[in-house]
Amino acid sequence: MIEQTPEGRRAFILANTRLQTPPHTPELTLRLADEITPIWRMTEEALEQIGLPPPFWAFAWAGGQALARYILDHPQIVAGRRVVDFASGSGIVAIAAAKAGAAHVLAADIDPFCGAALAVNAEANGVVCDFTDADLLDAPPPPVEVILAGDICYEKPLAARVLAWLGAARQAGATVLIGDPGRSYFPREGLDKLAEYQVPTTRELEDMEVKKTAVWTLP
Repeated sequence: MIEQTPEGRRAFILANTRLQTPPHTPELTLRLADEITPIWRMTEEALEQIGLPPPFWAFAWAGGQALARYILDHPQIVAGRRVVDFASGSGIVAIAAAKAGAAHVLAADIDPFCGAALAVNAEANGVVCDFTDADLLDAPPPPVEVILAGDICYEKPLAARVLAWLGAARQAGATVLIGDPGRSYFPREGLDKLAEYQVPTTRELEDMEVKKTAVWTLP
């Protein structure tokens, strides 16, 4: 079993990942799992036995890579502003925002392992980001200037809930950017496309080796 403390989670991450450069964001270095790492191939039942939720934090998903790429290429979106990275996972988008000059970055994910992953990855990139494992969807969006969300539309109930919450954030004046590689429950209307990328991935994670992935904003 994994020791469910910040130190125990950090030790598990260090033992089961290696420093890698995501293919679409070569400026960043993250601790990620790969084909030779045991957690890559573990079943959900085996993960549960050792006390590990599905390790979404251990992979650089296409939506997050695309959104991080867009932020790095357009730093003026976040520079000097307060930013929330929703469903942060590995922290790739939060770290990109910090690199691009955000005044403050809060990474949010309900999996506490993401907090440990963010701490390790932010340290590797020489930036500072705060973390919360509170479910931000339980309250109105926080009063920040920018909310970023990568790969949030893989489950229907979650997608609807998140998009409504992001809509409320936009109504309150926040800039909202979403990275999505064509997930099933991503809306086909009501958003403006800002950029499209061909993001290298792996068939271990996705249905193809390169995912056409777009960055969208709520108008």
